[in-house]
Amino acid sequence: MSVTVRKGDPRSADGTALLQASHDYLSSLYPPEHNHYLSIDALCTDDITFLIAERDGKATGCAALKRFDGYGEVKSMFVDPGARGSGTGAALMGALEAEARAQGLGLLRLETGDDLYPAHRLYQRHGFTLCGPFGDYVEGPHSIFMERQL
Repeated sequence: MSVTVRKGDPRSADGTALLQASHDYLSSLYPPEHNHYLSIDALCTDDITFLIAERDGKATGCAALKRFDGYGEVKSMFVDPGARGSGTGAALMGALEAEARAQGLGLLRLETGDDLYPAHRLYQRHGFTLCGPFGDYVEGPHSIFMERQL
């Protein structure tokens, strides 16, 4: 079956379950001061588009696009471990890119964990390259920064 992506609500049952799994996973890897995920409430603002991926009617992943002046930031990208390798990550990236273009954004940026190698590979396959910190981020021992021109 194919993966579909739709706009979603972080406070929905599916959105909350995926985000909580993501937060739990990141918290198991990195100390609190090096976790840059947004809370569920912080994802419910007008400058954020939240997406949920589904496969066979089951929510398998999520991602968010946060709008800034001149660029969009990929936030809360997560694929359920049981769905990894199913095309969920690629479908979410395609939807994020389409949403950014629809909003007139010419640049996507992201911060991810230094040892989240499958995520690094996904981002590289979608044209992201390494860059320095942006926005309010600073260099840190666990952060990798990437960007992609659209």
